[in-house]
Amino acid sequence: MTLNVQNSAVPASASSAERPRAVVIYSGGMDSYTVLHQALKEGFEVHALSFHYGQRHSRELDVARQVCESLGVAHEVVDIRAIHGLIDNSALTNSDRAMPKADYDEASMTSTVVPNRNMILLSLAIAKAVNIEAEVCFYGAHGGDHVLYPDCRPEFVDKMNAVAAIANFSPVEIRAPFLHASKDEILAAGIAMQLDYAQTWTCYEGRELACGECGSCRERLEAFAAHGLSDPLGYETTDSAKGAGTL
Repeated sequence: MTLNVQNSAVPASASSAERPRAVVIYSGGMDSYTVLHQALKEGFEVHALSFHYGQRHSRELDVARQVCESLGVAHEVVDIRAIHGLIDNSALTNSDRAMPKADYDEASMTSTVVPNRNMILLSLAIAKAVNIEAEVCFYGAHGGDHVLYPDCRPEFVDKMNAVAAIANFSPVEIRAPFLHASKDEILAAGIAMQLDYAQTWTCYEGRELACGECGSCRERLEAFAAHGLSDPLGYETTDSAKGAGTL
């Protein structure tokens, strides 16, 4: 299997040598966008990794590139579409399958599970961390994912941390800062950091505007509504801009 990597690394400043390095798995979505800024806030020299695995919402990668360029953050987009045939039995990786249009729950959203996705991505991110002598790897698992996605559950993070500690001569710590947080709590953290969520892509569809109907859109919109805010992202459906006010 050949992995194609696109680099947009920025030359390190003189002070960056004094900062600890961290790898951040950054999809371009709302959760990982917040995690990215959290890592920067904690003082890490961040190396962001995004992955093209054949997801139908690959436009998130364009968003990730733009954000990292604007922040001056080292960024790589790793093309692992060679494994697409191993993980194409999902609505996220197979456009022939219908995308569920319902709130997140186990019955309606199981079809969006991508087999072993976070284990695959974390394995590659850990390799990157060891390669650049980073001791920490961040990813955006959060509390709302627990009911559905096994690779976002606390026990998964615990087990992966145990493996990451012994898989190489240099141990790597996996951090999921919002592991026990809901989507609206993640948004609250981002609001406190004055983040612009127009610079994110959450929708499982890859069209010009977000659909407003998939579970990911619904959860995002509910988070903004919980804070009495309008989502700055554009939506296809006119009734998707829930909440009041602006961010």
